[in-house]
Amino acid sequence: MNQESYSVLLVSDDNKTVSLIKAFLIAPLFKLSFTDDFYEASRLSETRNYDFIIADSTNSSSTDFAINVSDTDSTVLLLVNSENFEQVSYRVESYGVLTVTKPLEPSYFYNMIKVAIAVHYKVQALNNQTIKLKSKMEEIRLVNRAKLILVEKKGMTEAQAHHYLEKQAMDTSSKRIDIAQSIIKMYE
Repeated sequence: MNQESYSVLLVSDDNKTVSLIKAFLIAPLFKLSFTDDFYEASRLSETRNYDFIIADSTNSSSTDFAINVSDTDSTVLLLVNSENFEQVSYRVESYGVLTVTKPLEPSYFYNMIKVAIAVHYKVQALNNQTIKLKSKMEEIRLVNRAKLILVEKKGMTEAQAHHYLEKQAMDTSSKRIDIAQSIIKMYE
């Protein structure tokens, strides 16, 4: 399940933090984009999907930014000064934002990146599962609608309509959803 590289958006105006992160997140494993402006970061995150967004907390706009981008597919890390850590962490954790204390300790930051990668894979797996479930629910909805049409228009029982759909799918080497859609199209 390993991918070739991770796209990262780093938002920070602290040269020391930027240097440390750039030293850890090296190509080809990480493709790093950088800005020191949260408005620009918001624009970038709207136009491109990043695997990770790392925001360096210098004021409340960074916290607001982290919350705003938390509804994307990106795993968001917010770097927070140790004196504000508890307060900021409490505010953002319900949005799924990972908080990391500053100043950055290299081994701690490395471990947090490993955690972020694990979280990223878990979120991807859950998103894929959600997509499959939505697709299955749509199929069930269409099949039930087609069965109802067969019951109303053809006078079949629900069991007969179900059997009819299954048999048509098998006889034509089609999916049930395709047969259901053709029935819906024919009668509506």
